Amino acid sequence: MTSRKLTLAAVLVASAFGLASCGNTIRGMGQDTANAVDATQQAGRNVENAAK
Repeated sequence: MTSRKLTLAAVLVASAFGLASCGNTIRGMGQDTANAVDATQQAGRNVENAAK
């Protein structure tokens, strides 16, 4: 029984680290998307101002 509990604990710890990594990746993707939107909006403003 002890080795089974130890195995379960190891699996739970590994899962927790894996989920934490996914959270950081998703947060980073959100930031990248927001930066891309900002850059696109700024490019549109630059084109608009150049046409004036």
